[in-house]
Amino acid sequence: MILRRISVWALFFFSASAWAVAPYIQGNPVTGGSARTAAAAVETKLKNGGFKVIGRYFPKETAEYGVVIATDDAMLKEVESVGGPAVLGAAIRIGVKADGSVTYTNPDYWYRAYFRKAFDKKEAAVKALQARLQASLGAGKDQGGDESAGSLTNYRYMIGMERLDSYKNKLAEYGSFAEALKTVRGNLAKSTGKTAKIYEVVMPDRKLAVFGVAMTDGDNSDGEWIKKIEMQHNIAGLPYEIYVVDNVVSAPHGRFRIALAFPNVGMGQFMRISSLPNAIVETMSAVAGVDKKSSGDSWQ
Repeated sequence: MILRRISVWALFFFSASAWAVAPYIQGNPVTGGSARTAAAAVETKLKNGGFKVIGRYFPKETAEYGVVIATDDAMLKEVESVGGPAVLGAAIRIGVKADGSVTYTNPDYWYRAYFRKAFDKKEAAVKALQARLQASLGAGKDQGGDESAGSLTNYRYMIGMERLDSYKNKLAEYGSFAEALKTVRGNLAKSTGKTAKIYEVVMPDRKLAVFGVAMTDGDNSDGEWIKKIEMQHNIAGLPYEIYVVDNVVSAPHGRFRIALAFPNVGMGQFMRISSLPNAIVETMSAVAGVDKKSSGDSWQ
């Protein structure tokens, strides 16, 4: 009887551990010297592995770090078929450091959060993408904390905070997909709201688009706020996104998107950037073409 109880508890703890999923995976180190040198080496590996590089980002406040953004044709088809806010999963982000360290977004983590109930049908494609990334970049230790697989399906940081489908994500509505797309592109080209475009992915047949947006405004710039929560080593959490579904422009709420990217950050650290969720709403609203004041949401 005692042995049976021990076996049951062992199975419980093994299952709990097996279902903990981390947001990032450490890749094999590359030639370093600078973040840009490391990024170039990663880009070569990605291209050799059949991935398409669509952007790179080096926040000026974090000179040792950078991000390479890529897409995978097979996964883009899966993202397109799910639609809606799952378009956020169009980009694969790889973080680099000047010393040659590499980390990349874990497909098993991010697509559970973005595909939600559709994940089970897409799991084989997610595993195939993960295998291709491992073949190209290596597969070392997990990094960045973890969440249970079940919680990622309907993720939120705390009770009362926003989920992927929050109504607060909506920023603007236009007469057509083409008009919404033109507005976002035009405002990013003008650096509206002190922003810059890092990448874009457009799926015209499904009227879907997502843009990676650099935020460069003082204390709320990406390099500054990520340093405040001491997450530079998880730089693959950047950049932020704005997306278009049909004629609606949206951005994931800060209390969802930042927490999803950095699940091992405690509330005390998040309070160092307590004004950031509001700043994101106002910044992304400017990119969306509206003067929208935030609702007063913070990390409090």
